[in-house]
Amino acid sequence: MVTIYSLIGSLTAHADCNIENITSPDQCNMHYEQLSFEIQATTGSSINQLRVQPAGLELDNRELSAEIDGTAYGAQIADLDGNGWPEIYVFITSAGSGGYGSLIAYGVNNGKSVSPIYLPPMDDTPEALEGYMGHDKFSVLNNCLIRRFPVYTQTDTNAAPSGGTRQLQYRLIPGEAGWLLQMDCIVEN
Repeated sequence: MVTIYSLIGSLTAHADCNIENITSPDQCNMHYEQLSFEIQATTGSSINQLRVQPAGLELDNRELSAEIDGTAYGAQIADLDGNGWPEIYVFITSAGSGGYGSLIAYGVNNGKSVSPIYLPPMDDTPEALEGYMGHDKFSVLNNCLIRRFPVYTQTDTNAAPSGGTRQLQYRLIPGEAGWLLQMDCIVEN
């Protein structure tokens, strides 16, 4: 098992596990007040495994695991909705020349348990999808989840986008059975 960068410290806003240390022998340990999250991800194939072990929750500290299509390149802990409880965001890039981005995320439910956060597919927003050919990167910034990628025109090759950059900004809202990242705005550069 290859793991994501180790970071230890008590936080009130957010912290991250960086790609530079993704091959560190230690797992990533992120803390948010009394809660902690140990994150590990395998590498070496196109399909890998992600493991998130919460600690400090009142009711349910069971390990969360997921199959990921690609490689986890980073993770951040944040409180995007400002409810006083953190979320964990793990950023993934697929194998292959496109490097399509995806996300696995979990939100803490009033300090008791963790549930998944749903990121709707970009197909749901055609104006966001136009000119998209992967190479996207995620981050958390200013209480938003940011998805940034180059924009391709019809004549561009995969290695040479010429349409600028598009940034999708999402905010976290409660959903019917968990949490939902809702697109807030699209910024073109």
